[in-house]
Amino acid sequence: MAGAAAALAAAALYNRKQAQDAERRYPPIGGFLKIDGVRLHYIERGHGDPLVLIHGNGTMIQDFTVSGLIDRLADRYRVIAIDRPGYGYSSRPRQLWTPRAHARLFKKALAQLGVEQAVVYGHSWGTLVAVALALEAPELVRGLVLGSGYYYPTLRGDIFLLSPPAIPVIGDAMRYTISPLLARAILPGMIGRVFQPAPVPERFDRLFPKALMLRPLQLRAAAEDAALMTPSVMELEEHYRELKVPVTIITGADDQIADVGRQSERLHLELPGSEFIALPGLGHMVHHLAPDAVADAIDRTAQRSRPVQSLD
Repeated sequence: MAGAAAALAAAALYNRKQAQDAERRYPPIGGFLKIDGVRLHYIERGHGDPLVLIHGNGTMIQDFTVSGLIDRLADRYRVIAIDRPGYGYSSRPRQLWTPRAHARLFKKALAQLGVEQAVVYGHSWGTLVAVALALEAPELVRGLVLGSGYYYPTLRGDIFLLSPPAIPVIGDAMRYTISPLLARAILPGMIGRVFQPAPVPERFDRLFPKALMLRPLQLRAAAEDAALMTPSVMELEEHYRELKVPVTIITGADDQIADVGRQSERLHLELPGSEFIALPGLGHMVHHLAPDAVADAIDRTAQRSRPVQSLD
């Protein structure tokens, strides 16, 4: 037992140093907002109608900088990307971070930034937040672009793999000792899978701050999001038909993470008037693999929607 305790203590010290080194190597790239006790890290680029980008599970706002999506859009939109709670440099107080909880927080953050209406692009877990934001604040969201989303409950093995660090007490001990070591070992395979059948882009491999993904707080955030995914869509699916804004659904046709037929295509059939785009030969990370196609989808959605004029 003494040997095991010593090994765990050594692992904790090693992981703490790795996290500190990661933060020195990859410091914050944006500004901060304080909303309801949550510190949110965000970036803002360009000018024009507001466009909000919401990242998925395990990643952060660099998902949109490294992919080049922000560069493609900043010449015609005021692009805002926010680290979701627990990711990048945003804090994550202990509470139930459902998509609706995210949406209420983002609504206040966007109000603080002076955003009255916006087109919203959400990717993967971020699609749940985007949908929740449109339901919670229909006056704010004037168009939705949903990339590689998960919308209907299915049995998913990755939930059981990723959820343990979310368990109180036991999970807390794991994420400071064992979990970062395991995550570091399996991360290359997980990254490869989200891009399959396409290869991992050289730009992503070279520039994405993967070391930040292995910090204890971000591992907790990813674990909690994984655990909440199925119950979240069970609640949200009852309300999809309440969406009254233009919706574009875009996905890789060969997505290995979210089954296209059971998820994106099914949502398209449930939402009359929605646009459905399946990109052949591409996997889950569509904005990295086809950023021009995602930018075009955002443009078309923006054109289909018009800011509602105030009656005041």
